[in-house]
Amino acid sequence: MTANAALPLEHYSEILTHERSRRADGSKPWLAQHRRDAIHSLRQLAFPQRRQEAWRYTRVDQLLQHDFIPATGEAEPQVDIEQWRLPRLDAHRVVLVNGRFVPGLSSLGDLPAGVTVAGLEQQISGNSVLPARWLGRAAGEPAHVFNALNSAALEDGLFIHVARGKRLDRPIEVLHLTDAADAAVLANTRSLVLLEADAQVTLVERFSGMDGALYFSNGLSEIILQEGAGLEHYRLQDESSSAFHLHSLFVNQHSHSHYRNSSYALGGTWSRTELTLDFLGPRAAVELDGLYLAGEQQLSDVHLDIRHAVPGCASHSRYKGVLYGRARAVFDGRIEVGAGADKSDAHLHNDNLLLSRNAEVDTKPQLEIYADDVQCSHGATVGQLDQAQLFYLRSRGIAEAEARRLLCLGFAAEVLQRCAIGPLRERVEAGVSRRLAQATDITGEG
Repeated sequence: MTANAALPLEHYSEILTHERSRRADGSKPWLAQHRRDAIHSLRQLAFPQRRQEAWRYTRVDQLLQHDFIPATGEAEPQVDIEQWRLPRLDAHRVVLVNGRFVPGLSSLGDLPAGVTVAGLEQQISGNSVLPARWLGRAAGEPAHVFNALNSAALEDGLFIHVARGKRLDRPIEVLHLTDAADAAVLANTRSLVLLEADAQVTLVERFSGMDGALYFSNGLSEIILQEGAGLEHYRLQDESSSAFHLHSLFVNQHSHSHYRNSSYALGGTWSRTELTLDFLGPRAAVELDGLYLAGEQQLSDVHLDIRHAVPGCASHSRYKGVLYGRARAVFDGRIEVGAGADKSDAHLHNDNLLLSRNAEVDTKPQLEIYADDVQCSHGATVGQLDQAQLFYLRSRGIAEAEARRLLCLGFAAEVLQRCAIGPLRERVEAGVSRRLAQATDITGEG
């Protein structure tokens, strides 16, 4: 692919325009306008450049080398999901393949009254007024070309609505699968989650695909938490080793709401997770933690933008990374405390463990404070395994590779122990252990 960024953009916009006309788009007028606006943005925007601060450390050159074809997914796919199921997880299950809701693979028959978990297309074509009212509100104008691409290709996705005061005892498990057996597929995943006042839900999302398959998972999620609502949100990204993954989360929190997000990034050759959170009412709180593991030629990027615009809100964020081989990681976290956001409590920290000399991390925690009466802190560390601890384990008869694995798991334990979903925590721990066991350059010498 040529280095001219306009060419792949034309590639996608032409495909999407053709698909709209071929299907004789009979969608709701507001949705058709939403798509047209996105296609217009797609043609006006360029791919991110490193001179843009938000993309300063993340190159998209590798992504531009492939002409990904947007998945159509018109027929219900026949996919065996057994290898991706979490044993012993008692949950309401949703399965999306290439961004489309698959009823035959989902299990949602016993949802309580006042709780809707369904395909976004089903809700748009039905009698619900909520998609028209809320879709695009949290995300706003496309932050970059990938967001525009997601909206332009919008066909289906995930829709969750929990009515006022409803509490869901069992978690909602969402499995995002990308099926790219025959082509380099672009899977645009869209989610809209609306929790009304005092609603409480646990959401477990996992992103996967056939190992070795080449695809681009381009996701956009909008989460709206109204007064007093609470969402406990777990995300495991364990994509194919050849996959590209980008997911943008936009969260709006109203007064006294609580959002908890635990993210684990283990797979993909190139992955970036963006979280933009706006406090829209006082006394709201967010807790963020995450673990990213990267090796060989992988890139793992975490981008946070937390905006305190009202008084008395709290945000606590801690992310940890383990890198080996020629891996690269980026942590770009920003907290803005606006004028008038007094009594804000904001803390941001990033720790990184480098297991090889060729591993690299760019970490940039930032605070922008325009209010006086606040409690804020930020920090970052980059280091190697403690040689004294390594010597102690080896002196007890533990092989060097096993000792390094144990120390890495100990480093990650602070994040992993916060996961209240036992089967998910076990899956993440097993994935980390497997990756470290397969690594060939974790001695610190290469």
